[in-house]
Amino acid sequence: MLSPELIELSSDGTLAQLKVTPAIHGPISVEMINQLLSLGEFTKLYPLKPVIDKAVIQVNQLIGQDDGHKPQRFNIAERRDGKLEFKIADDKMSAAMTLTAAWGGKEITLPDILNALKKHAICMGLSKLKIQSALQQLAQLRPGEQCTEVIANGKPAINGTHASIERKVPLARERLLQPQKREDGTVDMRNLGAVIMVKPNDVLMVKTPATNGSAGYKVNGDKLQPAAGKDIKMVAGNGTSFLKHDSNTLIASVAGQPVETSNGMQVDDVLQIKDVDIGYGNVDFKGSILITGDVHEGMVVKSSGDITVMGFVDSAYLNAQGDITVSKGVIGRQLKDEQLSTTLEAKGQISAQFVQYSNLTADKDILITKQLLHSHTETQSRLTVSDANGRRGDLVGGIAKANKGIKAVIIGATAGTKTEIYCAMHLGDLKETLKQLDHGIKQMVVARLNIESRLNKLPPKATWQDDELMVEQVKGMLEEKRRIAAECAREEVEYNLLEQEVEDYYRQYRVEAGKHIFANVELHIGPAHQRTQREHGFCIVTNHNQEISFDYNRH
Repeated sequence: MLSPELIELSSDGTLAQLKVTPAIHGPISVEMINQLLSLGEFTKLYPLKPVIDKAVIQVNQLIGQDDGHKPQRFNIAERRDGKLEFKIADDKMSAAMTLTAAWGGKEITLPDILNALKKHAICMGLSKLKIQSALQQLAQLRPGEQCTEVIANGKPAINGTHASIERKVPLARERLLQPQKREDGTVDMRNLGAVIMVKPNDVLMVKTPATNGSAGYKVNGDKLQPAAGKDIKMVAGNGTSFLKHDSNTLIASVAGQPVETSNGMQVDDVLQIKDVDIGYGNVDFKGSILITGDVHEGMVVKSSGDITVMGFVDSAYLNAQGDITVSKGVIGRQLKDEQLSTTLEAKGQISAQFVQYSNLTADKDILITKQLLHSHTETQSRLTVSDANGRRGDLVGGIAKANKGIKAVIIGATAGTKTEIYCAMHLGDLKETLKQLDHGIKQMVVARLNIESRLNKLPPKATWQDDELMVEQVKGMLEEKRRIAAECAREEVEYNLLEQEVEDYYRQYRVEAGKHIFANVELHIGPAHQRTQREHGFCIVTNHNQEISFDYNRH
């Protein structure tokens, strides 16, 4: 071991100096020098490894030479102050602080941290407790050891919630398959309950407004703006009005039958008929129609509201601006050229227990609770062929088209009846709409930037604030900028919703069979298609990578 007298502090106390004479003290090694640095206060100093390595080589080379009798001096260690480093995340949503304990120098203090935070523009989401914890850890560290704490976190913006409308009254279609209990507990299958009616001041709908969300921030203070929720305009139809002092509550202003419309309701007069036959004649009524009996062959029934038939519809034509509900069955026959004798068309939903050889067209859902046989069915929404318990519901033969998916207990038949199924056929249309929205948003951004550029080029306000024409022009530009910003925000919400629908399109819009899909069922989901060659049990059929895929797991 080298003598402790060979190492000393520099006059200013910042360096550890090694003074050796090669001919006397050599040869030496790195280990010998490190032993000297382990003595007393030298342990606090930072070893200068390159200098130590150089000293060992140089001293050992001079042994046996004339210069080996001359003292050699090396600065082998130094005092170093503590270090403070920040690592800010790329998205500026967090900042971590690393403290390095000093090598005999000045330790990091709270004022040092505060000054460094200011220098690095870290000003939001700071945790006083995390900073104090780091300083407490630092006090326990040996020279050169480090501790790290995340001392600042940004706050993500919370997007607003979309407006929603809750209906508070039942509709005629909801009476379907709701037979009434007798006093003895048995069920009267013929009694489907009283006709749904409302009286003035009954609450029909309640709207929960959209929210704007709450802004967030990054650790450097940049604000994160939330996306406002999408608003829905609740529409007061005929026979309804908004509650005084509350535009979010829709009430009935007259007595009648409630009919759901797009984003609202109306209350219709109700025309009640026993049977629609050749003796009564065709019906075209402005309001809702309740037929307690049947609609007979060749008859036409049109309504500006709902049509409710308590009995059967046989080879007739029904058209409703609202819903069509048939409590029993819809019966048709196949005519020449594959035409069918019964047609039901609704802007709302179509509901029935049993349908055969009929045309069904609806903008909203189609619900058949027992059987849909050899019919042509088309809806912009969803087709369901199932009872409430999912035990019965046969979709056999014909053509079924439903943009937003098809659910049935059984599809096809053991006899291999040809059945054609189509869903999720409009992805291209949605993508085109998305493209148009994107183009429109970009045009509005350009328009807003042009207005901002014009405003920025205005001379100082003092030079024109008394010019009424100029003031009016500036107000117009500011109002147009506000209008464009509001419209752009609405379209961005619409774009985000549509983009999500496009992304989830084939996962969301699919074919579900509760028990069986038999052979000879043609499945079309978007461009993918396949004709079944065998019986399938419970399955969910989707378009996966433009091929028909069967999933037999019960979710």
